[in-house]
Amino acid sequence: MFNSSKKIAVYPGSFDPLTNGHLDIIHRASKLFDHLIVGVLTNSAKSPIFTKEERVELIRKCTSEYENVEVKMFDGLLVDFVRENKAVAIIKGLRAVSDYEYELQMAALNKHIDHEIETVFLMADIQNSFLSSSIVKELAKNGGNIKGLVPDKIIDDIMKKMY
Repeated sequence: MFNSSKKIAVYPGSFDPLTNGHLDIIHRASKLFDHLIVGVLTNSAKSPIFTKEERVELIRKCTSEYENVEVKMFDGLLVDFVRENKAVAIIKGLRAVSDYEYELQMAALNKHIDHEIETVFLMADIQNSFLSSSIVKELAKNGGNIKGLVPDKIIDDIMKKMY
């Protein structure tokens, strides 16, 4: 059912680790909605380096100044999580056409499951269009400099986890 009193959105992802691209989407989405829930999930297709609990804490560390942003863990269907939190929208960041093709399929599936839930696509800022958690992990694992790719607040956390 349409919630006219408070517009809540969910920004789901594995966030392993959080990047400046993710943080940019969080910042922008937090201005569009009254309340934004960053939903941390386990992606069965990926092997995370951080536990879900650690990822939640890293995101909280980087979003503490946002009064309307909350970080939660979830398992199962995204649509169920969105419903449980009385959200009206799913936020998805897009970097390239390849992201769009996949995310369009997921948006259509979610709409099929619950036609009341909208998907809002936010284009990545051009400076983040190449950025992914996988790239950050690979760079960090090989001793590269990840400054400017992830929030400064969590660089040490990421580098400690790599070694």
